[in-house]
Formats: sequence, structure tokens, C-alpha cells
Amino acid sequence: MKKGKLEFTSHTANLAVMRSFVRKFLSDFPFSERERALIVLGVDEACTNIIRYAYAMRDDQPIRLSMEAPRGCVRMRLRDYGEPIWKSLNELGSTRPKSGGRGIQLMRRAFDKVDYFYKPRGTELVLTKNLD
Repeated sequence: MKKGKLEFTSHTANLAVMRSFVRKFLSDFPFSERERALIVLGVDEACTNIIRYAYAMRDDQPIRLSMEAPRGCVRMRLRDYGEPIWKSLNELGSTRPKSGGRGIQLMRRAFDKVDYFYKPRGTELVLTKNLD
């Protein structure tokens, strides 16, 4: 099973390195260029949300990206140690988490499964794309 791991800080300049890392990982799989670009864009959007909401634009916080290809799919795991996104939305005046803004809609279009797991400290986002 192919695996990859990248740890970086929440500085937006690191997003270019992350995108390149994801593109290289995906090059061994039979995705079309369009699908590959959409997957990279989806992971970029997830990282941007982490920076904006979990870390409130602080640029020195850790983000961990793990990628794996178990049988029949590619799975990306993003881990942060900041505030859960629903807490940020509450502070912005929302009474409950949104079902999805444009970024979350983009992620749902790029991936077959989008799962948030809230941890005692931070969140793990698991993005799964089937190889079918």
C-alpha cells in the first residue's frame, strides 16, 4: 500500500508545497487530470479552512497530512490541533454548524466521502476518493 506523510505549519506559503506533494502522490493512480486537479483543490480548501477557522490565521501551528491507498481508494487524512470548525462558526454568530459552505461543497464533489472526527484537541478530516 502506497503511503505518504507531510507535516507543515499553518503558514499559507506552505500550501504550494502541500499541493505539489499531493499531485506527486496522485501521479501513480488512474485519475484523469480533471479529477487529480479537483482532489488537489479539495485538499487545499481543507487546509485553508484549518488555517482560517481552527487556527484563526496563526501561521505557526502544525498541520499533518497523511495519504494512503488501501484497496480500491485513495485516502487523505488532515490533522489539526486547533478549535473545531463549529466553534469558530458559533463565534461568527451561527447557532449550529453549517452543512457546508462552498469549500465544503467543493470537497464533497472532489471526494466520495468526507468525514470529520473531533478529537479532545483538534480535528481529523478524512477525505476518501474511490478508484472506480
